[in-house]
Amino acid sequence: MRDFFINGFEILVGILIVLLGIAILVAAGAAAFGGGGTVIQGMPMQGGPLMGLAILVGGLLYLVFVGGLMYLGLGIYQNTKKTAAAMERMASK
Repeated sequence: MRDFFINGFEILVGILIVLLGIAILVAAGAAAFGGGGTVIQGMPMQGGPLMGLAILVGGLLYLVFVGGLMYLGLGIYQNTKKTAAAMERMASK
C-alpha cells in the first residue's frame, strides 16, 4: 500500500512539473504580447517583452527549485529503501 502512494506521488510530481512549466510559458507570453487592456483594481497592467522575460526567468527558477525539492524527497526515499535492502542482505550472510 505504501508503494502505491509513493508511486502515485511520483506521477503527480511529474504532472505538476509539466503543468507549472506550461503555466509559466503562458503567463510569460501573455505579459510579453498581450498587455495593455487589462485593468486590476483600477490600475492598468503594463506588459512588454521585458516583463515576459522576467516572468519566464523567475518562473523557471521557481520551477527548478520546487521540482528539485520534490524529486530530492523522492530520491531520499528510494535511496533509503535500497540501503535497507542492502543491509538486510549483508545481515543474512
